[in-house]
Amino acid sequence: MSAGALRPRLIAVWVVLLALAGVIVAVELTSRTAEQSRSEADSRERMLLPVAVEELGAIELAHAGTLHRFERDAAGNWFYHGAHTGSETAHEHQTDPATAARISHALAGLGRARVERQFEADLRVNDYGVASPELLILAYRSKEALPLVQYAVGDLAPDQLSRYLQAVGSPTVITIANYQIDNLLGLIQAVGGGQADQASAAKPPGAQ
Repeated sequence: MSAGALRPRLIAVWVVLLALAGVIVAVELTSRTAEQSRSEADSRERMLLPVAVEELGAIELAHAGTLHRFERDAAGNWFYHGAHTGSETAHEHQTDPATAARISHALAGLGRARVERQFEADLRVNDYGVASPELLILAYRSKEALPLVQYAVGDLAPDQLSRYLQAVGSPTVITIANYQIDNLLGLIQAVGGGQADQASAAKPPGAQ
């Protein structure tokens, strides 16, 4: 067989090999992308918040009868919307850089909070403090009126390191690191404490 006859066959073989190599690379890339997506989904399932903090437009913390609302402005910076007790008609917005940084730091920490344990609980036997929570956490997507998720924050776990929580409407009780809750309470005190104290002082005598 002449060299001239072999050359087209060699070219055809190389074309087939290159095509197979391309298919293998495409399949491998698709597989890696799917695995990465599954890994990210599994990781997100272990997070307290169902979406990243960057996707949220507001977070409300209801504590001791006062609702503290934190929102993002048009530039994406967090600001304190004010303390609301249900009786006042006016409230202030604090948008200074120091306050924005303080809020952003605390809420970024909440965004990293991971679920430690989760279990089906018979709340008739032990409500873990979630039936009468000291703190409620409500997270909202941008420009949405209804919360994406609501958590009732209950008691400290026996190890004094974890805190019981329950998503509203869920039969499951979970735990997260207690310092995450301490950070939120510290944020309320640092940013909203003054307004909350003024609102409480403004209540008429004997008001609850």
